Amino acid sequence: MSKSPIKFDPNWKEKYAAQIQTAEEAVRRIRPGQRVFVGTGCAEPLTLVRALTARAAQLPDTEIVHLLTFGEAPYAHRELARYFRVNSFFIAENVRNIIQEGLGDYTPIHLSDIPRLFHSGQLPLDAALIQVTPPDENGMCSLGISVDIVKSAIENASLVIAQVNPNMPWTHGDSLVDILKLDVLVPCEDPLVEVPPAEVTDVTRQIAEYIAALIDDGSTLELGIGRIPHALLAFLGHKRDLGIHTEMITDDIIPLIESGVITGKRKTLDRGKIVTSFCLGTRKLYDYIDRNPIFSFQPTEYVNDPHIISQQHKMVAVNVALEVDLTGQVCADSLGSKFFSGVGGQVDFNRGAAKAPGGKAIIALPSTAKNGTVSRIVTRLSPGAGVVTTRAGVNYVVTEYGVAYLHGKSVSERALALISIAHPKFRAQLLREAIEAKYLSAEMADKEGKIIIGPKELRTTMLLSDGTLINFRPIHPTDVPRMREHFYSLSQQSIYFRFMQAVKDGIIPRRQIEDFVYIDHRNDVCIVGVLPDPAGDQIIAIGSYYLNPKTNRAEVAFTVHDDWQRRGIGTFLLKHLMRIARRNGISGFTAEVLVENKAMQAVFNKAECKVSSRLVGNVYHYELEFT
Repeated sequence: MSKSPIKFDPNWKEKYAAQIQTAEEAVRRIRPGQRVFVGTGCAEPLTLVRALTARAAQLPDTEIVHLLTFGEAPYAHRELARYFRVNSFFIAENVRNIIQEGLGDYTPIHLSDIPRLFHSGQLPLDAALIQVTPPDENGMCSLGISVDIVKSAIENASLVIAQVNPNMPWTHGDSLVDILKLDVLVPCEDPLVEVPPAEVTDVTRQIAEYIAALIDDGSTLELGIGRIPHALLAFLGHKRDLGIHTEMITDDIIPLIESGVITGKRKTLDRGKIVTSFCLGTRKLYDYIDRNPIFSFQPTEYVNDPHIISQQHKMVAVNVALEVDLTGQVCADSLGSKFFSGVGGQVDFNRGAAKAPGGKAIIALPSTAKNGTVSRIVTRLSPGAGVVTTRAGVNYVVTEYGVAYLHGKSVSERALALISIAHPKFRAQLLREAIEAKYLSAEMADKEGKIIIGPKELRTTMLLSDGTLINFRPIHPTDVPRMREHFYSLSQQSIYFRFMQAVKDGIIPRRQIEDFVYIDHRNDVCIVGVLPDPAGDQIIAIGSYYLNPKTNRAEVAFTVHDDWQRRGIGTFLLKHLMRIARRNGISGFTAEVLVENKAMQAVFNKAECKVSSRLVGNVYHYELEFT
């Protein structure tokens, strides 16, 4: 990794001596009743913040505005509330208590809109406390690890006080500011705030694995704040040519760059560049991005612009939620009426990714909270909970129990999809509540206890000779419409071969289709072969077996869509079902095949086990004994 040369001005303190003051001298220029902006994240200028806090008694009615900070927030204490009023655009842990106690404010706003607040004068800034690198020979300083809304704050604040720190990395992009635009310079060599990588739990790991399966090679990623988005990075090692366009990066990005997974080669905009606006990490990350030309730190008004985001081919946005209701409404900034985090960039990236060619907008959350005692998938949001992403704007919702695709789906389809990825111990309650709310019909009451997701171990893939990839997965409770489409698209001959009789009036009863879907995935197994599609899989093959516990043998049957027959799909599906049955301790299969169905007879006759058959009338009775 080559670093670009930056020639710092060794005599900057002498050259700009008129601007240099101590932190205590600098903050004396702030007067009571003013609005003061504090720099973001790990670039928080702690020396200036401490000096400002020390003057609390002389600064009544001072408003402190920031996006989020991860260092100390000594001004956010109950005893200082009569002097300092916190107003946060995103609530970090260091100010959460003061805001939840009603002694501070939270301003819900899309991250992309904050610079306009400053520029328009709607939220005028009297002072900005920031942190920069020392200047280069041209008098330019880098904002380093925090460009985001800091650049806009500098441009609009009446007074800019900069903590000048050689420990700040020099970052490329639109991150430079002329030192002459900084009113006061405070030399400082304090270590930067560090945020170590979040702990990955079994739940976040499983969620990340499901999300990784949705990401194609060549995708461009946005990873929002939270454990889940960054747990995801560990599951992307087998991907190719991923790009990054995200508001925030962490240490976890480094291995994927080093291994060549992240190249940005297929990005539509900023090809080859990792675009971000700030980072939360450790010194390892700061040293890595220092003077590294592959990183492009840009202001929020560029990074979070939905129009810019939507131009990236295969843009994938991954953000987190606190609660999702059965219609798809997403609460991400509050626990009931208690504000917890913020709107942030979720809506910016959700909208942009949804509009991007091949884009995917993903909302992720654990299925439960409070040590498994509370479901995060709920029939109705908690009283006071705010909607960050509306039900019309949600595409994918992911928990550790699977993926629900909601875009363009009816309320009943959404409710069923979300119940199926809720924690199993809450599914029956959610089903009953959904029926009471009229989201689902009363006929669904008999499905209680049958909304089960098949284990991921039952998944496999088949690559056809023409390069077509077919995914095989367990049937899902939301597959009823797809199953109906599949059966009605079959020829009369295929239907006759499958059901061994003509379908009366050409109608396949809904109950018969539901019998394929609502199964236990052990005694009854149904595997579907699908062509992947962001808007919902197209089912082209179905293989199922039904166990007779008295004989420990299962009856097996298949359908393959007419357009995909004679391509080895039936043979592949039988082998896969045999592996599943053996794993479940089943001793063999039985099957009935019409005399006319030569193709299915060939599939069974080639089975890799002991095969016997006998003809009774016009039906072959097969016995497949596993060895």
